[in-house]
Amino acid sequence: MTACPAASPPAALAGRAVLLVEDDYFIVKQLRRCFEQAGALVLGPASNVPDALAIVRSAPRIDGAVLDVNLQGEMVFPVADALAERGVRFVFATGYDPVEIPPRHGAVRHCGKPVDAARVAEALFG
Repeated sequence: MTACPAASPPAALAGRAVLLVEDDYFIVKQLRRCFEQAGALVLGPASNVPDALAIVRSAPRIDGAVLDVNLQGEMVFPVADALAERGVRFVFATGYDPVEIPPRHGAVRHCGKPVDAARVAEALFG
């Protein structure tokens, strides 16, 4: 489960538009709550690649994104590519080993599961 201390929501998220791409309901619910509590505008969440790509293509502003690597058996890398093309910061929230990430995204920060909202905020905007 994602940790979100009620007394200290991640301040780095205030005023940021953050896309959540995750297929685990409980992780999404907790991240969304933590991010919104910190003043972020949560985009999505998207639980699959087509929905995530639709948001990336249509959202006028995305300041950062949290990407689960495996979405219902499909790898998230097309979404990562689309975000990179837009110059959007993103992190991978995953239990996958970094060697599973394509070299083109090898420098992207990873936040292991269970995901911690404060660590994600720091990885994105710290």
